[in-house]
Formats: sequence, structure tokens, C-alpha cells
Amino acid sequence: MEDYREDEHLGKIYDGRLMRRLLGYARPHLGWILVSIGLLLLVTAADLAGPLLIRTAIDHHLRAADRPRIALAPAALEQLPEGLQREAVAFEGRFFLREDRLPDGFLGPAQRAAGRYQVLEAQGGQHYLVQVGDEPVTAPPARLQVAEAGGQTVILAPAGAGDGPGAAPRALPARLLSRTELHQFRQPERAAVARIAGLYLALAATAFLLAYTQGYLLHRTAQRIVAEIRRQVFGHLQRMHLGYFDRNPVGRLVTRVTNDVETLNEMYTSVVVNLFRDLFVLLGIAGIMLAYNARLALTAFAVLPLVVVAAAVFRTQARAAYRQVRVRLARINAFLSENISGMRIIQVFRREREQFAEFDQINRSYFQATMRQVTIFAVFRPVIDFLSSLALALVVAYGGAQVLGRQLELGVLVAFIQYVQRFFRPITELAEKFNILQSAMASAERIFGVLDTPPAVVDPARPRVPARVRGAVEFDHVWFAYRDEEWVLQDVSFRVEPGETVAFVGHTGAGKTSILSLMARFYDVQRGAVRVDGIDVREWPQEELRRHIAVVQQDVFLFTGTIRDNIRLWNPAISDAAVERAARLTRADEFIRRLPRGYDEPVTERGSTLSAGQRQLLAFARALAYDPTILVLDEATANIDTETEQLIQEALRQLTRGRTTLIVAHRLSTIQHADRIIVLHRGRIREVGTHRELLARGGLYHRLWLLQHGEQEELAAGAEGRARRDA
Repeated sequence: MEDYREDEHLGKIYDGRLMRRLLGYARPHLGWILVSIGLLLLVTAADLAGPLLIRTAIDHHLRAADRPRIALAPAALEQLPEGLQREAVAFEGRFFLREDRLPDGFLGPAQRAAGRYQVLEAQGGQHYLVQVGDEPVTAPPARLQVAEAGGQTVILAPAGAGDGPGAAPRALPARLLSRTELHQFRQPERAAVARIAGLYLALAATAFLLAYTQGYLLHRTAQRIVAEIRRQVFGHLQRMHLGYFDRNPVGRLVTRVTNDVETLNEMYTSVVVNLFRDLFVLLGIAGIMLAYNARLALTAFAVLPLVVVAAAVFRTQARAAYRQVRVRLARINAFLSENISGMRIIQVFRREREQFAEFDQINRSYFQATMRQVTIFAVFRPVIDFLSSLALALVVAYGGAQVLGRQLELGVLVAFIQYVQRFFRPITELAEKFNILQSAMASAERIFGVLDTPPAVVDPARPRVPARVRGAVEFDHVWFAYRDEEWVLQDVSFRVEPGETVAFVGHTGAGKTSILSLMARFYDVQRGAVRVDGIDVREWPQEELRRHIAVVQQDVFLFTGTIRDNIRLWNPAISDAAVERAARLTRADEFIRRLPRGYDEPVTERGSTLSAGQRQLLAFARALAYDPTILVLDEATANIDTETEQLIQEALRQLTRGRTTLIVAHRLSTIQHADRIIVLHRGRIREVGTHRELLARGGLYHRLWLLQHGEQEELAAGAEGRARRDA
């Protein structure tokens, strides 16, 4: 269960040390990140400018149609800038311009009062051009009555603020406007609203282009960062010694290079840079709202303490739920990996029903944990939405009262409503960012756990390489253990001369394969020394040492590709002719030629479409194509049938000629030709000699031989002896 619970420890939600290391990978791309942040700032500014434009359209134009206008003579109009001249409405020989557009001091108070007019809607829904004099009319249409006075149409408006209580209504001269004339007076506002709409659309289009550019740059930068992290992790794994892979399952390491690194990509794109966006949005909206109306802004912010409480509760509950989901997901992955790999055994022993029941239980547990997490996330977002609606209701109630009391413009209230909705948007997205950040910290901890594990086998600071590699191998009082002092080899000493063939035999666990691993320096010895051509393998560069060694193992690993690719292992230095020559010498050419595409026949994962013997022959061809100085055969003929074995025995004798060859074999019949046979027992050398010498000695090798072949020979010899005595 230890592997299953690997992801249960999540570490901190935010770890400054890990974050500094993660940001260190972003440092080479700082320029593009700053550009992305700058673009994000522009996008945010464009987004925040939208409500301001709407506020301007409402307060300065849509609701400004009844504002006072000053009637100007043509000579006075010419004194104004061209922009203001275009806004003036020509009517009956004069030019009417909104009073709030005129520069300060352009006309005296008396001139303004004499020429001040308003376009007002009276009872009955008709519109009039009314001369209002000193005080503009603010009464609604229902309180404006039309009357006739002295043969002239007048509007009876309520008394002004400067009149005393009970004062009679004001009679203001008025002129009825036709539909065309009314349209003429409203045309400047229509044109202004159209310009604002066009500006709003242009702003949205610009924001779209900026957002696209920013998103592209951000994701490209993030992909480059995670590609570098992925490259470092895989490169580090390639430098690790085999003992590291003995302790760490393949599935776990694959997860590090794929899932965990991809989680960091989400952090770079969704959290790091977007935090700036959220900060810009929150600060920008708060600043604008406080600047326009501090009381209304504080009314909207009154719900923030409740938001903080909700976020704190969510963080605690979501973290516990996330831990449970990770644990159960790890169990599912481990169970699936194990059962799919062992499906042959499950079907042979008819364990499908039991394994399905166990998987169903694990799957149900994962489902329950996931539903708990979904429930927590499903509650948090509606809670924030409700608090956002509560803030919106407070703004509408308080702001609406101010609008009715003419203490606040309607456009400001509309802008506040939009800003409140935008303000709570980043808070609503907190759930997703929290989940990503938590995953990223856990993934970063595991990734850096891999990168911080130093390789146990490293190249020397001052390497030594012989002028010519001859292939002499020497073990000098070697002691070796995979763990602590559980010795696999104890005081092992021998020497293999260049071109000599030496075989190692013994019971399982005697240390035969360990000797081959130490010679290739997959592990380092604890005591003694292993030398190749008189130089300790710890003084060789690993790549140079292994360039002269070829290994053929019992469990042959074939890569996805073609037959030709698997023999040369994508090494361009090995020609097609060399590939085919190696295949002919190992008798692999015979079955390769029978394949539909010959050497270009596709090979599936691990060579599942080939027989065990065919895979073994390809491994022989692969080793010989590299033309090694030292050839290592680790149970290399174990999966080859007797007929195939007879075919390659002659090839082996030719291939081992002139090469130092080390053979590990359980089938003693395959090593009778060896120059020497070293018998190992419990990590120590017990016997050394040729096949005949060891049989004649009658020791451990003799007993091993009898276990495999000799009993039948002795029975036959005994029966022949008894027959002679009877005769």
C-alpha cells in the first residue's frame, strides 16, 4: 500500500522555496513574460473602460437631451472651435448648443439667461422648445402643462427653487416641435452615442487581439518552460544508476515526466500570470468605484468579510477532499497497471470475477471521494455568486435611492452594477486557481525530489581511457550489496584475458548477473575494484566504457519501430549492410526474410508479435551490429528452443572469437565450449575450471550437471554395467 499512498502527502498549499525554484525556470523567458503581463494590463484596462463608456453614453448623451441649450448667433458660433460648431443645431436662423459645452466665460450671465432653451416633453407626449431663462426646468413631463397666453403657447412649469412657498407656476414661452425638428435637435446626441458605440466595439476588438496575442505568448512561454523541465527530468533519469529504477516503479517515474510536469504548465498559464490580471481587476475596479462614489463603493464592499470566511472554509474542505481524491486515484492507477500487465495470469487462473470485484470497490471509493470534491466546488461557486448578488442588490437599493433623489447620475449606477459583477469574477475563479496551485506544489515537490536525487554512479573528474581497448576484465577482492551489508558478492577475484570466454554458473541468487552489472558499472562496488584493461571502471567515462560492451539479456526489450531500427537502435553509423550481416551471422535473417516487409516490418510495443526465440535472435543481431570488444550474454539462450540453439551455437563460436565474452547460463549445455567456467555459491567463487575439469572434480558444478543431464547418463551407465556383470 506504500505506492498507493504516495500522493497522500500534499505538502504546503504554497511553498515559497518551491515557487522560487519554479520561477527560476521562468527567468530566461522573463522578457516575454513581462510582455505578456503588459498586454494583460492593456486587456484589463480595455475591459474596465467599457462601463465608463456606457456611463458616458447614458449620463452625457442619452439623459442629456433635455439639458439647457444656448441659442447663438452665427457670428458668436464662429468664435467657437470647429468641434463645438459641428455639435450646434441650426434652427430658425440661430444655432443651439448645449450650455455645458460652452467654454467658461464665453457669454455673460445675462446673455446666457436670455438665450437659454430646453427641449421638454409636456403632458400629452409632445415636445416643445422652451425658453427657460435663469432657471432650467427639472420637473417630469406629467407636471408640465401646455397653455395659451396672449396668443402664444406657453409651458406651465412648477415654481423654481428660488421662489417662495405657494408661488404660481412659471409660464415659459414654448414652440411645438415636429418629429423632424425633434430629430434635428437630438441628432448630436445620437451621433455621440453612435461614436461611443463604435469606440466600445473598437475597444472590444482591440482587447480581443491583445488577449489572443497575450494568450499565445503566455502559452508558448509556458510550453518552453515545461519542455525544459521535462528535458531535465528525463536527462536526469538517464544518468541515474539502475538501483534507482529498482526502487522506483516505472509508472511513478512516467507520471513525473508527464502528468506532474503538465500540472506545472497549468500553473504557469492559469495562476502565475493571471494573478496579475486578477490583481489589476480588483485594484482597478476598487479605485474607480471609490473615485466615483465612495459610499456606494463601500456599500458594495460590505459583503467582503463574508467572502473571506467562505474562501477560508472552502480552502480547508477542498484540501481534505483533494487529498482523498489523489490517494484513491493512485490506487486505481496502481491496480490497473498491475492487472493489465498480468491479464494473462488472471485469465489462465480464472480470477476475472474476483479482480473485477476488487476494482469495483476501489472505483466506487474513488467515485465517492470525487463526488465529495465536486460537492465542495459546487457549493463554493454558488455561495460566491450569492454574495455577488447580495452586493449587487445593496448597490441597486442604495444607488437607486440616490438616483431618484438626483444625488447620483443613472450612468454611474449602471457602471457600478457592471463593476460589481466584474469584481466578483476573479473571486469566483478562486476555486479553480486553488486546485491548480495545490496540484502544482505537490507536483513540484515530486519533480524536484527526482532532480535532487544525485546519481550514485558519476563520471570521474579526471577520466582515464586506454589508448586501445583490448577487453581484459579483472575483479579484485570485490564486495557488493544492493542494500546495506546484505552482500551479494563476497571477496570475488578473477581475471578474464582479452578474447577469452568465461562462463558464470550457480544457483539463483549466487551473484552471476551482479558481476555483469558491475563490469558495465551499472552499480559501484562497496569494496575492492573492477578493472577493464587495468583501469578501474570508476575512472572510465561511463559512455566510453559502455561503448565497448554489448549485452544480450534473457528478457529482450524491443522498441516500437521496425526490425531494422531495433537492430541498429537508430544509430546512423550502422549501415543497412551491417544490420543484415549481423542478422545473417545470428541466423535471424532466416525468419526476418519471411516477414511481409522483411527488415522494414513494424515492431509493436515490446515485440509482442514476435516469438520469444525471434526476439532473442534480434538481440544477438543488435549486439553484434555494434561490434563490441566485450560481449555479455546474460541467460541469452534461455528462450531459444533446442533447434534454434543448435543453429546459433556455431555463430556464437565465430562471434566470440577475438572478443572477451562473459556468459551467465543456467543451461550448462550452452557453455561447454567456454575457456573457463566460474562456479558461484552464495556470493563466493567455489570452483574454476573447464567443463571437463569441473566434471572430473565432482564438486558443485558436477552436482549442477547431474541435476540437468547427468542422472539419465548415470542410470544408462549403471544399467550397462549390470548387463556386463550378468553376462
